[in-house]
Amino acid sequence: MTAPEFDPALDNFRAIADAIATLFFPHAEVVLHDLRTQKVDYIANNLSKREIGDDSSLEDMLSEDVSDRNIGPYEKLNWDGQKIRSLSSVLRDGEGLPLAVLCINLNISLFENAKAALDLFLSPSKLIPQPDSLFRDDWQERINTFLHAWLRERQLSLNVLTRDHKRELVLALHAEGAFKGKSASNYVANVLNMGRATVYKHLKEMKG
Repeated sequence: MTAPEFDPALDNFRAIADAIATLFFPHAEVVLHDLRTQKVDYIANNLSKREIGDDSSLEDMLSEDVSDRNIGPYEKLNWDGQKIRSLSSVLRDGEGLPLAVLCINLNISLFENAKAALDLFLSPSKLIPQPDSLFRDDWQERINTFLHAWLRERQLSLNVLTRDHKRELVLALHAEGAFKGKSASNYVANVLNMGRATVYKHLKEMKG
């Protein structure tokens, strides 16, 4: 099969195909179909084993009823059994008539395998309740739980806390009885990235 000569009118679309395929390499193939010839005009990062000049069979895209600019995403199966997620964009000329179709084919099998591995690793089915013998006096976890609930309520994070925030948090922790645990002051100072003396100062001010 003889490949057709490249039409300069589609040059910009071929450059876009190369850019997309490069950005998502090696997982994306981009195929440009010329609706005027109903042939494959260009393939960037060929994953489908199609060839330039193959029939496109996209006559329906020339219908006046085709108003969608983007079609998809939809799924299909590649020759090697890999699952592909695709999106097709109808490209029009200066008069608004369909000129070409740019098909982006993304191989999602790798991502699905990664997701399955993560789901298995993070599955709660293997977890047991916290043993009372180990966690009955776990003051660190109680501090952590209160601390992050306090941050969520105020839509804050540890790395943006001001000096006033930290003082308010120390006092709130004290009100919850957080400093009854041995070494709790050291732990809070480390978590809040402040000196132990400052923690003691805030507690002393409150008691005073």
